[in-house]
Amino acid sequence: MPVLCSSCAEKRAVLKRPKTGHSLCKDCFFWAFEEEVHQTIVAAKLFRHGETVGIAASGGKDSTVLAHVMKLLNERYDYGLELMLLSVDEGITGYRDDSLETVKRNQQQYELPLKIVSYEELYGWTMDAIVKQVGLKNNCTFCGVFRRQALDRGAIMLKVDKICTGHNADDVAETVLMNVLRGDIARLRRCTAISTSSEGDGVVPRCKPLKYAYEKEIVLYAYFKKLDYFSTECIYSPNAYRGYARTFLKDLESVRPSSIIDVIHSGENLSVRDGVKMPVQGTCNRCGYISSQALCKSCVLLEGLNRGLPKLGIGKHHRLHGKILSQQPLTEKEQRKLKPVDF
Repeated sequence: MPVLCSSCAEKRAVLKRPKTGHSLCKDCFFWAFEEEVHQTIVAAKLFRHGETVGIAASGGKDSTVLAHVMKLLNERYDYGLELMLLSVDEGITGYRDDSLETVKRNQQQYELPLKIVSYEELYGWTMDAIVKQVGLKNNCTFCGVFRRQALDRGAIMLKVDKICTGHNADDVAETVLMNVLRGDIARLRRCTAISTSSEGDGVVPRCKPLKYAYEKEIVLYAYFKKLDYFSTECIYSPNAYRGYARTFLKDLESVRPSSIIDVIHSGENLSVRDGVKMPVQGTCNRCGYISSQALCKSCVLLEGLNRGLPKLGIGKHHRLHGKILSQQPLTEKEQRKLKPVDF
C-alpha cells in the first residue's frame, strides 16, 4: 500500500527525509527544505536589505542548490539582495575546467552575473603545477589556503558585501571532528559560526545558509528539482584528512541520524577555559591579509613554492618568517628539511 505524505496527507510520499524521518511528497519536501533555509537566514540575520551577495559557485551540488534556493527565497520573501556568482579556477585539468562549464550554464539558468578568478592569475601557479612539485600529500593544504584568499580577492573585485558558501551540516560536523582530533582550539571556536564578521581589510564577511541542511537532503533536492550540477570528486583529494572524518561521521549517522546535528551543537556549546592563550589576529606584513603571524599562510606557501622548498608552509616554521621577509638565504640544514621528498 502506498505511503501518503505525512505533511499534506494527500499525495504519495516519494522519499523519507534523512534529517527527520518524515515521509514526504516532492512538493512538501521542497517547501520544508526551502523554509528551513529561510528560517536559518532569518534567525541568524545573515543579510540586510539592499546588500550585494556573492555566491561561491563550484558547480557542485551544494553551491548549485545554494544558488537556486537563494534566488528563489530572495524573490519569495523580498530579501532585496543583488546576487552574483563567484568561482575559483584552481587549475585542475579534467576536473575544475569541466565543473566551470556547469557554473557557466548555471549563470545562464539563474540569470546572475559571474566572476571567475584563477590561481594562475592570482598566484602564478596552478594546482596541477603545485602537485607536480609537492606530490599528493599536503596538496589540499595549498588549495584550501589559496582558495580562501582567492574568494576574498574575487569578492573585492565584485564589490560584494558578503560571500555565502555552500557548506552544509555534514561539512560543519566534519570540521568540528577534525579540529577536535588536531587539538586546534582556535579553529574549533570559529568553525561552527554561521557567519564571520569582517576581520580587516581585504576580508569579506562570509555566511553559511545551508549550515543545518543535511548533505543527503541537498542531493535529494537537486535530484528531484533536476538541477544541473557537477558530481565528480576532485582528482587530488583521495588522501585528504577530511575524508577520514567524513567516513567516521557517515558511520555515526547510519547508527544515529541525529549525530550530524548533535556534533554541530556540541561544537557550538564548547567553551575554552580562562587562561588559555589564543592566537591574536593581525595582518600579514607582506600582502596585508589576515594572519596571526608575521606572514600569512598563503605568502609562506607561495614563498616555499617559488624557492623550491614546498614544505616551508607545512608544519611550524614561524621562526623562518623573519628571514623570508628580509629575503635572507636559508642555511643548508634549513633547506634540506624543506625540500620536496618522494611521497
